[in-house]
Amino acid sequence: MAESVLKDKKAAIIIAFRNFSDEEYFIPKQILEEAGSKITTVSASLGVAIGSQGGEAEVDILLENLKVEDFDAIIFAGGGGALKYLDNENSYEISRTAVAQNKVLGAICIAPVILAKAGVLSNKKATVWSGVMDRSSIRILKEKEADYQDTSIVVDGRIVTADGPAAAKEFGGVIIKLLKSA
Repeated sequence: MAESVLKDKKAAIIIAFRNFSDEEYFIPKQILEEAGSKITTVSASLGVAIGSQGGEAEVDILLENLKVEDFDAIIFAGGGGALKYLDNENSYEISRTAVAQNKVLGAICIAPVILAKAGVLSNKKATVWSGVMDRSSIRILKEKEADYQDTSIVVDGRIVTADGPAAAKEFGGVIIKLLKSA
């Protein structure tokens, strides 16, 4: 049964304190929890984080206090607030440490921009959300030497990127596969 597949695995999901993507947080969280993983919600402030569709998430740990070594996976959820709250040196250092410690590192929607700015997507295949009128996220990935792939989900080693909420279920499933292989 799926319940014990990830029994000893811990994942931190990092969200914007305001305007995170509900689907990109709640769907992977549910999938990972159903597989037995313990989820810790991380943000720039403590209290109740609010999603773009009104979903509420209790924040367990401040971003600045996250210890990568305590987790098997580090996941950045996207949404309109992701770059406002998470595009900073704390997130970059967390990303670099996750790669150095061979953790599963995931980012969905606009959040792969954070990984690119951290330098962890250099010479890696990755995808990211982009709008018809705003392709800047793709430009940033390419400027940071990522090999941009125009597809919904990309796995390169232990890094998984997805382009938005429609890929949230598959994103969660891929993270489970990577955690099982650890």
